[in-house]
Amino acid sequence: MTVLLTGAHGTVGTAVTANSEYDYVLLDRESAPNEFGDGTPHPHRDRATVVVDVGDGSAVEDLTRVMRDRDVDAVVHLAGDPSVAATYESVEVNNVRGTRNVLEAASIADVDTVVFASSNHVVGMYETEHAPELYGPDDDLVVTHECPIRPDSDYGASKAAGEAWCRLYAERAGIDCYALRIGSVREPGDDHPFGDAERAVERGECERGDDAYEEAVARMRCTWLSRRDCAALVDRCLDDGRGANGERTDTVAGGAFEIFYGISDNPHSWFDIERARERIGYDPVDSGAAMASPPE
Repeated sequence: MTVLLTGAHGTVGTAVTANSEYDYVLLDRESAPNEFGDGTPHPHRDRATVVVDVGDGSAVEDLTRVMRDRDVDAVVHLAGDPSVAATYESVEVNNVRGTRNVLEAASIADVDTVVFASSNHVVGMYETEHAPELYGPDDDLVVTHECPIRPDSDYGASKAAGEAWCRLYAERAGIDCYALRIGSVREPGDDHPFGDAERAVERGECERGDDAYEEAVARMRCTWLSRRDCAALVDRCLDDGRGANGERTDTVAGGAFEIFYGISDNPHSWFDIERARERIGYDPVDSGAAMASPPE
């Protein structure tokens, strides 16, 4: 099966390619850098990249050509502005228009599956309302795929719009769309529940063991999605309804639309991953509760 990966060189894209069972056609707005921001060598630095800006005015034509030329069966769509602080102007082009362009090209090129990188910020106001108490073991809030969306930012609203476009193309074009409300994925050096807190220490924003540090750790214990669990969740979506040869075997008439939360096996999280376990067999191997202290 040929899978196109948009936004391939970002934090989530490299997590997917490093740990997935699939090989990908890499697509990004530019070629891969030599290294991550922390100096770690970038895994795509020697790999070919199809260069397309998904928010560009010619993106539908460019993407359709790539999908047809490469005989693409599925798209994992990660491209977009990933910042919660992104401006409306940025997310309107990169996230809303970009997602619609990818779906439109997939429809024209007869691609049957799109896995869309949505975000936990689609329902981020639940956290805003209940934090920091919900980071602890005594809070009983559970947010499922059936809860009303409550975006916490223009970024979160743009991802909610992307989910709406996915549902539209599922029902109008028959594409099976999987929206993953991804939690906290980090670069390789910070791929653990203490990653955000340790970075805050480096920036001088807190000290190890103080209240701000402990709150950052508590949050990551709830929202962390390890890089290998991230790839496994994407893989299970790509596997869904396919036979051994990769062809669809049970596509729902009119297209399927699914929402899954993307976190590791974090026991105190308010995000529900039971639907992903039951529906597609997602079985995370990492847990936000597994580490008692940061790695040395």
